Amino acid sequence: MTNRQHPAAPDTVVVGAGLAGLACALDLSRAGLRVELLEASDAVGGRMRTDRKDGFLLDRGFQVFNTSYPQVKSRLDLRALRLRPFTPGLVARTPSGRVRLTDPTRRPGDAAQLLPGRVLSARDLTALAALTARDVLLPPKRLARTTDRTASDALVRAGLSPDAIEDLLRPFLSGVFLEEGLETSARFLHLVWRSMARGTLCLPADGIGAVPAQLATRLPEDALRLGTPVAGLTDAGVLLADGRERPAAAVVVATDAVTAARLLPGLEVPDGRTVTTYYYAAGKSPLTEPTLVVDSALAVLNSCVLTEAAPTYAPPGTALVSASVLGAGPPGGEKTVRARLAELYDADTSTWDAVAAYTVEGALPAMRPPWPLSRTTRFAPGRYVCGDHRATGSVQGALASGSRAAREVLADRAAARAART
Repeated sequence: MTNRQHPAAPDTVVVGAGLAGLACALDLSRAGLRVELLEASDAVGGRMRTDRKDGFLLDRGFQVFNTSYPQVKSRLDLRALRLRPFTPGLVARTPSGRVRLTDPTRRPGDAAQLLPGRVLSARDLTALAALTARDVLLPPKRLARTTDRTASDALVRAGLSPDAIEDLLRPFLSGVFLEEGLETSARFLHLVWRSMARGTLCLPADGIGAVPAQLATRLPEDALRLGTPVAGLTDAGVLLADGRERPAAAVVVATDAVTAARLLPGLEVPDGRTVTTYYYAAGKSPLTEPTLVVDSALAVLNSCVLTEAAPTYAPPGTALVSASVLGAGPPGGEKTVRARLAELYDADTSTWDAVAAYTVEGALPAMRPPWPLSRTTRFAPGRYVCGDHRATGSVQGALASGSRAAREVLADRAAARAART
């Protein structure tokens, strides 16, 4: 891969080298098309990037990697990512104190903590087990065809009590969906719950950016052009920011939703969810296990000691703690977050060093019901659009949308050839 300009015009230009763009470019290339993948920044990944700073690996926003996604299984070499797992459960700070909820099928030693009354009532334990079994056993297509409603309504209909929802499930799922009201599509809730029950949540040893980087190594030589922003689309192809035009019969816009709407006027896009993640360096780990910590007060969406999962994330002898909050951050910024972390961990955080903060606008699409789990990528003749905002806000959604774009480009080319004969 280099940044040299192709001598011949490509069959397809893909704009944006996030997961959707990478998947689309790979599939089109494997089908024999000449593809140019244009990326405005200096590396692939879009929102899935990792920075290196003073010996720390800093993902651009807290992200986890789920091994159960079909697109992940078919496209990635998981062993090469050197995945480091989190605990299959969480620790929650609730009005009654700190409690732990763990998957007993994976951690039988923690099963005693799930005795009725310790964390959840017998009724809630039964309801949660039934919800999990249903989502694990039903085929994904059946889950996708269920009547859509909000995630909040789905949890109530599953028989879970207000206390279970407010103290445990809402704090956890708010960090997954990046919204407080659980207004996200229940269809997506069920698919997410299924994926977490069937897979393992991990961190790649080299940071979350290792995922798109691995995909990029499989592109044909010279297909990827970094530092090449696109100013707009033309009748013939795309107009680059430097004023040059790059012709192509098909153009796939695989950018974030806001950029896609700018390049394709008239495209309807969902609202985006914004999240801010703070990173702190501590001399001592405040929780000596790779477990997600959630806050029933929702002052912090979630927090974890990243180095308990992946020690590679910090210099030796240093613990790296992440904490995410909704929006651009609270008044007082990291100091406010640091104070809440002291309560969540029962630890002195005054000596922690603030390493970095990342605000990610449009980190996820707002997936209100009824939310289509997949939709066509065709926008106009020869013009396509893909990304998680066209499917689901997940690694699976982005990769699947890029794959669908490639299939539709190839189908339209085949139809055009058939019409000429």
